[in-house]
Amino acid sequence: MTGQTSSAQASEEQAESPTADADWGAAELAPRLNDARRRQLAKAAATAIYDAFDTFHAEFKAIAHRAREHFQRRDWRAHQADARHRLELYSATIDKIVSGLRVMLGDDVTGKTIWEDARMLYAQQIGRRNDLELAETFFNSVIRRIFTTIGVDENLEFIWFGATWLPIGRKTDIYNAYARLNSTESMVATILNDCRLDIGWADLAGDARRIAERLDAHLTEAWDSPAFDRIEILKSLFYRNKGAYLIGRIRCRNRVAPFIVALLNSERGVMVDALLLTEAEASLVFSFTRSYFLVEADAPNELVSFLKSIMPLKPIAELYTAIGYNKHGKTALYRALYRHLGNSSDKFQIAPGAKGMVMAVFTLPSYDVVFKVIKDKFAYPKTTTRQDVMDSYRLVFEHDRVGRMVDAQEFENLTFRRERFSTELLDELQSVAAKSVTVTEDEVIIKHLYTERRLYPLDLYIKEMSLEKAKAAVDDYGVAIADLAAANIFPGDLFIKNFGVTRHGRVVFYDYDELCLVTDCNFRKMPQSDNYDDEISAQPWFSVNENDVFPEEFARFLWFPKPLREVFHRQHARLFTPEFWQEMQAKNRAGEILDIFPYPAESRFPHNGSQVMLWTDPEEEEMKKTNENK
Repeated sequence: MTGQTSSAQASEEQAESPTADADWGAAELAPRLNDARRRQLAKAAATAIYDAFDTFHAEFKAIAHRAREHFQRRDWRAHQADARHRLELYSATIDKIVSGLRVMLGDDVTGKTIWEDARMLYAQQIGRRNDLELAETFFNSVIRRIFTTIGVDENLEFIWFGATWLPIGRKTDIYNAYARLNSTESMVATILNDCRLDIGWADLAGDARRIAERLDAHLTEAWDSPAFDRIEILKSLFYRNKGAYLIGRIRCRNRVAPFIVALLNSERGVMVDALLLTEAEASLVFSFTRSYFLVEADAPNELVSFLKSIMPLKPIAELYTAIGYNKHGKTALYRALYRHLGNSSDKFQIAPGAKGMVMAVFTLPSYDVVFKVIKDKFAYPKTTTRQDVMDSYRLVFEHDRVGRMVDAQEFENLTFRRERFSTELLDELQSVAAKSVTVTEDEVIIKHLYTERRLYPLDLYIKEMSLEKAKAAVDDYGVAIADLAAANIFPGDLFIKNFGVTRHGRVVFYDYDELCLVTDCNFRKMPQSDNYDDEISAQPWFSVNENDVFPEEFARFLWFPKPLREVFHRQHARLFTPEFWQEMQAKNRAGEILDIFPYPAESRFPHNGSQVMLWTDPEEEEMKKTNENK
């Protein structure tokens, strides 16, 4: 790039030099002037994109900055509104700059030589930014929108398929370091006091003591000693829903472990709700089934580098996405996939499990991602349209996923080598998704697809795992349905093939073609017939509207072996009653925001009577009381 830049700069200087132009004859002057105009347009385009990105990222960070005030005021509605606005901000900015460029460049907007120069000039402008990787992705988004690029264009886009690079060390001083000088408790009290919150603590001394006791006990068990060198805490708090998180790491020589403190703002003040000290717990907090954090990050790559150190199994793409940079997360995923394809030889194949009626799903055995293409026609009795499916995926993107819905990335115009596809998969794609998939002699071009993290399909999981694990999964499946209902999501299809199990054993929903809002449904009791003829009739003897749902019928769709069926009915019988769903409707319509925590109940500290809204299972609470009485 350096050589290209020098050459381009020389051309620009010559083009703008009137002395040089005066020495040329008339025949030579016309192309010379054209070259000068091209450079002028390229410079204007690069500057316009740079300004658009700068404006976007400034607003992005301003939204994150406001999250602190929303948390302190307990203004959860404002927090939700800002979170939604941030999700829309990138696309809105791209729409605006692309429209402006079409006006500014006119017929020259698709002139590739202009954009080759613009990319080089843009690279010079962003070279000293600490969000350079995001700026490159922004430029690529503009280019792909203008040219509707199939595959990649190495002459126009910023392309990097080498090993993912993240900075090492502190370049912008993103964290504070704490050493245990006197006691663990006093060190923790200092950490909490440095949160920079303007509201008081409900019980600072008690929180510091409880954290210290749990930390010392954990290190003694995990590392055989409570000793450590220091704890490093990111200066920026992470905000999501009604919680705030201190994110840090414990260092002891060559060992690194997470140190995450979950905070709630109760009526009595800020209090510590949980301390999370393992990679598994940290991964759940940053799960791909959760909404994105609002966090201030002047150097996003350094923040991601810090997070990667405590969650080494978490892909870089997911970490960028978790802190709100989902577009760059998609870029990182794309690059990681193509880098993996260059270092592997297995073929894409039809995904295991029951085939979907709406999506053709395939996977690469050596890669932890599934690929989903909308079919041309949907199998009976599906009545949804292609746009309905896309709208459902959009709803999931914009909605609080409460740890129960997989984040999906949407791609357009991807190309792969044909030899990497199994014959069976190629036949399947050409048969059911020919409008979205083009197969040439050498390539497979996919016009539109979604990617999701690969999960263990629940229908296969309960067949192939031990009875103990299967029972736990079936129980969590019921909890997942209830969690989704609390977030105003009705899965539509409750078939277990539409749910999967994560590596942490958590059941999540991943098939969205029948998804809708709980508040859009009409949950009814099954009418009682007056005679036997009505009961055996092939057609309903009572009227049924499009949005009518009969929870009593759910049991017919939940195929489980008898031991698992007993577990589900014992633990989650309320899901078969319209009263449960009507209660969830009422809560959602009233604007009630329930707390569904991204960590297990046993990780939580006692709340000492603080008034904090918790999401609990009424039947589970009743069983606990019964056991305590016994």
